[in-house]
Amino acid sequence: MVFTLTGRIQLEQVAELQTIFNSETARNRVVLDLKEVKLVDRDTVRFLEHCETKGVKLENCPAYIREWIKQERNAK
Repeated sequence: MVFTLTGRIQLEQVAELQTIFNSETARNRVVLDLKEVKLVDRDTVRFLEHCETKGVKLENCPAYIREWIKQERNAK
């Protein structure tokens, strides 16, 4: 199942996505297409890092988000 995210993602959207993923990841392989994402906050980066560790594939992840995820992992 591919979810295409666009624009800005903040805490409010993270909560909605978490609800969806809690029901979907148990049954399906989930892919997040981040090609059109322009802006994220720290909560979103932490969420994306958590998703990736749970097997969600981050596709077309912008370089700045990828680097931020890497920094979050290294800070643990």
